[in-house]
Amino acid sequence: MKLVRYGKKGAEKPGVQLENGTRIDVSAFGEDFNENFFGGDGIERLGKWLLENEGSCPKIDEDARLAPPMTRPSKIVCVGLNYAKHAEEGGMAVPKEPVLFFKSTSAIVGPNDDVVIPKNSEKTDWEVELAIVIGKKASYVSEENAFDHIAGYVLHNDYSERAFQIEKEGQWCKGKGCDTFAPIGPFIATKDEIKDPNNLNLWLKLNGEKIQDSSTSDFIFNVQHVVSYISQYMTLLPGDIISTGTPSGVGLGFNPPKYLKPGDVVELGIEGLGSSKQIAKAYSE
Repeated sequence: MKLVRYGKKGAEKPGVQLENGTRIDVSAFGEDFNENFFGGDGIERLGKWLLENEGSCPKIDEDARLAPPMTRPSKIVCVGLNYAKHAEEGGMAVPKEPVLFFKSTSAIVGPNDDVVIPKNSEKTDWEVELAIVIGKKASYVSEENAFDHIAGYVLHNDYSERAFQIEKEGQWCKGKGCDTFAPIGPFIATKDEIKDPNNLNLWLKLNGEKIQDSSTSDFIFNVQHVVSYISQYMTLLPGDIISTGTPSGVGLGFNPPKYLKPGDVVELGIEGLGSSKQIAKAYSE
C-alpha cells in the first residue's frame, strides 16, 4: 500500500495511491496517518476497509498539493556519514558506529513544496535519503527483530546549511532543522512493497544534472542495524522517522563547493518510492 496525504497546509487529508497511480481520498476511514494509526495496526485495518470501500472513495485531483504522507512525528532521527564515499568527500573518517543527530519536525513539508534558503544562509545543500517509518514501539530491539518494527519507507531530502552545521560551533542540528528542510514523500510505501531496502537505487538532480547516483547497497550500517542501534538509546514511537544518510554528490563535496541559489530546481527519487521536486526560494520576512 502507498499512503499519501494531500490538500492545503493545515487542511491535509489522508489518501492512498493505487497500483495504477490513481490517488483516492480515504477520509471516510476516519483516521489520519499518525502515531495512533501506525501503532494501532492501521495499515492492516485500512487494507481491510478498502476491500469494501475503495469504490466509493473520491479520486484526488491530479493537481492537488501532495502533503507530507504522515502527520508530524515525535522525532526525526538521522544517521550521518552512512555511505563511505560521502564520508570521504566530506573529509571525514568512516564511522565505527552510526553517527546520530535530530532534525526538527517543524522542518517537514510536502514533497514538492518550495525549499526556503534560510535567512543569512551561505551554504544550503541537498541530500537524497531513504527514510524509515516506524510502525511499532521499539526499545532495545535486536537486528533480527528490527523489521517487525517498521511500517514502511519514504523519500526524504535532508537539506543542510553547512555554515550553520559545521562552522558555527559544529552543531549539526542548527544546519539541519531550518523550516522546509525536510521534504517527505510523495508516499509511504508499506514494507511489503519494498523487497530489499538495503538495495535500492537513489538519485538527485540539480537543474537537470544528475549529481547523486548511488544505491543503498553502499550503506555502512544497513536498515536493520540502524533501527536496532537507535533503539538502544531511545524509544522509537510509531510514526517516527529514521533518515538513513546520503551518498556522495552533495554540494559540500564539489571543488569548489556548490550551494543552492534562488531559482535552482532539485529533483530526487528512490527506486520504489517515487520522486519529488523542490524549487529554491530566497527567505523573505
